[in-house]
Parts: sequence; structure tokens; C-alpha cells
Amino acid sequence: MSASVPESASHVGSAPGLERALPAWQAYLLAFVASACSLIIELVAGRIMAPLIGVSLYTWTSIIGVVLAGISLGNYLGGKLADRWASRRTLGLLFLTSSLAAASILYTATALANYKGPSTFPLMARIVLLTAAIFFLPSCLLGTISPLLIKLTLRDLKRSGDVVGKIYAVSTAGSIIGTFATGFYLVSLFGTRAVVLGVSVLLAVLALLFGDWRLRGRGGRWAIPALLALAMTVAVSQLIARDALRSECLRETNYYCIKVHDEEHYGEPVKVLVLDHLVHSYNSLTDPERLVYGYEFIYAALTEYVAHLHPERPLRTLFIGGGGYTFPRYVESRYEGSLIDVIEIDPEVTEVAIAHLGLNPDGIIRSINLDARQAIEEMTADQVYDVILGDAFHGFSVPYHLTTKEFNDKLRSHLAADGIYMLNIIDGRTGDFARSTARTLAETFPYVAAIPVIENYRDLVRNTWVLVGANRPIDRPRYEAAAAVTPRPDIAAHLWDGARLAEFVASGRAIIITDDYAPVDNLLAPVFEESGL
Repeated sequence: MSASVPESASHVGSAPGLERALPAWQAYLLAFVASACSLIIELVAGRIMAPLIGVSLYTWTSIIGVVLAGISLGNYLGGKLADRWASRRTLGLLFLTSSLAAASILYTATALANYKGPSTFPLMARIVLLTAAIFFLPSCLLGTISPLLIKLTLRDLKRSGDVVGKIYAVSTAGSIIGTFATGFYLVSLFGTRAVVLGVSVLLAVLALLFGDWRLRGRGGRWAIPALLALAMTVAVSQLIARDALRSECLRETNYYCIKVHDEEHYGEPVKVLVLDHLVHSYNSLTDPERLVYGYEFIYAALTEYVAHLHPERPLRTLFIGGGGYTFPRYVESRYEGSLIDVIEIDPEVTEVAIAHLGLNPDGIIRSINLDARQAIEEMTADQVYDVILGDAFHGFSVPYHLTTKEFNDKLRSHLAADGIYMLNIIDGRTGDFARSTARTLAETFPYVAAIPVIENYRDLVRNTWVLVGANRPIDRPRYEAAAAVTPRPDIAAHLWDGARLAEFVASGRAIIITDDYAPVDNLLAPVFEESGL
């Protein structure tokens, strides 16, 4: 004779009680918002870390790994909490602590801005530790919420799959909306600090609205929420009054934190453009032909050489990367009537160059605000240039798709028969990236050269190179004559080609970079690490 099963056994434990009950719509709403906030923090993390350590494969790997680790531990801890203290009060406390943890990002990011981690640790470990110190706690606390929501909503084991599935689905939808909203709108509209504060305030409001803050007995249901709301209002007011939300950026875009400041260089005033953590250009507002960086002097010598080949017609130039528009302004001033096209992915960089860096909006420089691969794809076959300059790299943050053989092949189809493609890169004492770039160029161009700003590169933590690809060899006597009239012919003389270049390429690791195999971050990792992040 089988024992009968009480009807109540189909329910989760004993009757959950009114204090634990949570309507399904509330659970879905809270799961949606909590997951959206997690992804907003993850997306914002990329922009917050960029001024500290740049944007690279290592940066995003660390951010994604840390956030996922936080959510995973939060899910585990949330399950434990749900089994012991499943109540609206616990739910309110979790949202409130998540709010405080989100707000802490504003402080930890500032406090750790100049801290690079233990010097004895490997580079990747230091990046992970720095990222975890800022973003692990908020991710972990937000991860505790979903298990508790399931516990508060699930009352009948027969419907457990339906309830859990819906909460997971709504959570994923929140993650999707949070991702799109942040990447497409929130950062560019409000800036990272305001977005982080907004997340903190939203979580606090949900804590007050959906938590159980009743005092013992029947009274005082709104006393604690009123005090918390008052404290939150005062705290936000103080943050605003003390400019805690004021970003150091002149503009914060979907791509960069843009800064511009004044400086003197050899006694002359210049405007300095900083994108994230890297100084990009020095611009003289009164003398557009004033150059500062060594690689710009190499640009000047090579451009002068090409201009001498056809003095009877205007120079046709294409710049991949605008930055401060320093060299486009140089060409505009020196070679009257030239065709100057600039591909600059961030339209706000172009706007800043017009507003602060001396770029004439009514001049001959034409800006194309697209990714370079897309812009090159959209070019017609008759768009041919005498000089193509690749300067879209951001220090050690290299858009790998602009280094590959496939991209070089596309560029060559738009290069004149006697034109030159020059590519500015940074490398260190290993020279792995410079060698690999030279070898990759040789897969496309019949002639390849390398011009290091400083030739004894093995003695340097970092060095700037200009790599050259062309359809015809550079005529050295004509090149030297052209370089002689430029500001620094001594730097332009560091031309390695032929046997000298072959010796360099054979001296270490040199891979062919393709769309399917582009370990650029790994090639630059030793330089990144030796530079102290």
C-alpha cells in the first residue's frame, strides 16, 4: 500500500508567507534591470580602463573575465542566501549594496589611476588585478539577485522550469538592451561617470521600492525608505557639488576620451591632443608646417620625394587616421592644391580638430568618418593616391584588421604606380611587430623598406618605425635630395631596404599577418609589459 502525497508537497517547502511572495512581473522587471546594469558596467569598464591601460585584447579579456567571475560567484552566493534568508528585505539589501558597489567604481577608478600592480607580476596578471579591484565587487553583488528572485517567485515545483526559464530569458533580454543602449547611446550622451552614477541611483530606487523596510511591528513601513532616499539625495548632491561627475575629458566619445591642453615646445606654444592615455599630436595653430614627432619628419621626407616625381600635378594623399590632423595640415600648407582625404573613424575627433587644433573646415582636407576597411571597400577603382599614410594605431592598441595582408592588397589597388604607402607603428627592443609588419608588406608590395626613428632599437623600451610599401624601389639619391629640404634629414636617412632589411627580418620572429591570423597584441605584449602598462 503506497503512502499518499499531501497536496502541499508540490509546493516549495512550507507556504512561503506573504513577506516572501513576489509577483512574477516584479521578478521579471528586477531581473531585467539587474542584468542590464551588469552589462552597462561591463561596457563602461572598457571606457574607464582605456585611459589607464589603453584598449587591447588583454584589456577586454580581463574585463569580460572579471565580470563573468563576479557574476558566477554572485550566483553561487545568491543561491546560498536565497535558501537561508529569502525575503523582500534581503532583496532590498542586495539591491542597495549593489548600488553602493556601483558607486564605488567612481572612487576606485580614480584611486587606482596611477597604480599598475605589483611589478613582479606578469603583465596579464597585473591587468586582471587592476580590473578586478574596480569591477569585481559590483558584478558579484549584481549576480546574487537572480537566484533570490527565483526563490521568491517559485512556489510550485511543477512550474519551476517555466519560472526559471522566464527569469533567465528576461535577464538575457536585459543584458542585450543594456549592451546596445550603452554602446550606442549612453556613453556618448552622458559620459562614463554619469552612466555609473545613473546605474547606482537606479539600483537604489529599486531597493527602496521593492524591498521590505518595515520596522518591527506594523508601523514605520516608509520610515527607512524615506531616510535612505534622503541620504541618497544628499550623497548625489554632494557628488555633483564637488564635481565628482566632471570628466577629465574634453569630450567622451564611443571611441576615446579626448583631451586638449596647451604646452610649450622649444619655446613655442602648441596644442596637445590626448586620446585616452596617449599623446597623439602637437599642433601649432600659427605654423601648420611645424612638426614634432620623429615619424612625422620621415613622413615629410617621403612625401617630398613623391612630390618631386611629378611636380607638374597636385599631390594626391590619403590618410588612414586623422588624430590631430597634424600632417594633413602640413600637406595642405606645403603642397598647394593637393588632394587630401582623411579617414578618421571618430567624427568627434574631427570636430575637436576643427574647434581646437587649427583644422580649417573650409579647406581642402576632406574627412571620411568610417572604419578604414569599410572606407577602402567603398572607394571606386579610379580613386588612386600618390601617398597613403597609415597612422590609425593608438600606441599599443592596434586595430589588427589594418595590419593584414588582405588590407594591404586592398590599399595597393588604390596606390599610384610610383606611389608610396607608409605605416607608422610602435615596437620595442624585440622588434617582433616591426619584422612581422615588414614581412607582411612584402607579401603585397614588390618593394618594402623600414625606417626606425632610432636605429639601435634593441636598446629602447619603445621605438617608432615607419614601414614602407611601394610598387617601385625608392631612388636613394633622389630621396636623400628630397629629405635634405625637410626639417630633419638625419632621421629620414635611417632607410633600411634590400639586404639590410632582409637581415633585420631574419633576426627574429616575423610572421605573415592575415585576417585569420593576427596575434598583434601578443607581438606587442613584451613592449607593453616593459613599458609598465
